[in-house]
Amino acid sequence: MVAPIVEPADELTIDEVRRYSRHLIIPDVGMDGQKRLKNAKVLVIGAGGLGSPALLYLAAAGVGTLGIIDDDVVDESNLQRQIIHGQSDIDRPKAVSAAESVAEVNPYVKTIVHEARLDNDNVLDIFSQYDLIVDGTDNFATRYLVNDAAVILGKPYVWGSIYRFEGQVSVFWAQEGPQYRDLYPEPPPPGMVPSCAEGGVLGVLCASIGSIMVTEAIKLITGIGDPLIGRLMVYDALEMRYTTLKIQRDPEGELPTELLSDYEAFCGAISDEAADAAAGSTISVAQLDGWLKERNDGGRDFVLVDVREQVERDINHIPGSILIPKGDFLNGKALSELPDDKQIVLHCKSGVRSAEALAVLKGAGFKDAVHVAGGVVAWVDPIDPSQPSY
Repeated sequence: MVAPIVEPADELTIDEVRRYSRHLIIPDVGMDGQKRLKNAKVLVIGAGGLGSPALLYLAAAGVGTLGIIDDDVVDESNLQRQIIHGQSDIDRPKAVSAAESVAEVNPYVKTIVHEARLDNDNVLDIFSQYDLIVDGTDNFATRYLVNDAAVILGKPYVWGSIYRFEGQVSVFWAQEGPQYRDLYPEPPPPGMVPSCAEGGVLGVLCASIGSIMVTEAIKLITGIGDPLIGRLMVYDALEMRYTTLKIQRDPEGELPTELLSDYEAFCGAISDEAADAAAGSTISVAQLDGWLKERNDGGRDFVLVDVREQVERDINHIPGSILIPKGDFLNGKALSELPDDKQIVLHCKSGVRSAEALAVLKGAGFKDAVHVAGGVVAWVDPIDPSQPSY
C-alpha cells in the first residue's frame, strides 16, 4: 500500500453524491476517496484500444480532470475495439471524439484535449500538468519516452500492453519501485515484435486490460489496496489465466535524468541491415503500378512477393503477387523458391517487413531486388481503392 497521490477536494455536490453513491458506500473508498478522485488530474496517452475503456471508466469513476493526447483520426478498422468512438466519428480526431464521449458519460469531468503527438518537445510540459499518467501506447519509442519523462518528473504511471489474446499491466514509479527500463532495459530487435496492426488483437481484450489499468489508477489516487508496483500482471485470454511476475530494480541500472535525443532511433523502426538494403532499392506504389502494367504487356519481367501472412492476404492483396511470408526469408526457405534470373520485388503491409526480407535477399546475392515503400497500405487508396484497408 502506498499513500494516496492526490489530496481530497473540499466537497462533493449533492448531484455528485447521488452519482457516486455506489463508491461512497464502499468503506475503503467512501467520501474521502471520492473527493480524491474528484481532485485528481489524469493524463491518458492514446484514445485507442486501451485508452477507450480507460477514459470511459475513469470518467465514470469521477476523476475530475482527464487529459487526452492523440494526434490520430478515427479509422473504420478502429471500431472493432476502440469503443469510445462510433461510426459517425470516422475521419474525426480521436482526441476530440473521445472528449465528447467522456462528456456524455460524466458532465462533471473536465477534459483537456492535446491534439498532438507526444514527443521530446512537449512531454515534460504536458506531464507536469497531471498527477498520474495512463499509458496505452502501442509502440516502443513512445513507451521509453513516457518512462523517462515520468522518472524525471517523479510521476507514477500505469502501463498496459496488448497483442492478439494476451495483455500485460504494471505500475511504474521510480520513487516507489521499478521503472519500465527495469522490465525492458533495451527495446527488442526491429521486426521481432509485431504491432497490433500487423498481428491483430482480440477487441474485447482491450476492455479486460483497460479496466485493470483504471483499477490501478483508482488505487493510486485513493491510496487503497496494493498497486502493481514491482509486479507485472500477464493475462492470457485463451486460457483465462492471470499470472503475476515480480519485477525488481536493476542494481546496475541508472535512472534517466534527461530525455534521449531520438527515441525512434533508439528503438529502431527497422534494423541497420534493412535500412542499408532499402537505400537505393526502394520503389513507390506508383512505380510498382507502372511496372505491373509493363509486365502485363510483356515489357518487363519480375516476381512480386508478398511477405505478409496468409490471414492478411485474405483481407487484401496486390494483384499479380505471390505469397512467401517473411519467416521463410529469415529461415532461408524462401531462397530456394525464388528464381535467380528474374528481379524480385517485395512488399508487406507498410514496408517494414519487406525491408527486413530485402536484407536477406541482398545478403544472398539478389543484388537487383527491391521493395515497395508503404506496402499495401500505400497501394490501396491511390491505386486500388476497391480493396479494403486494415
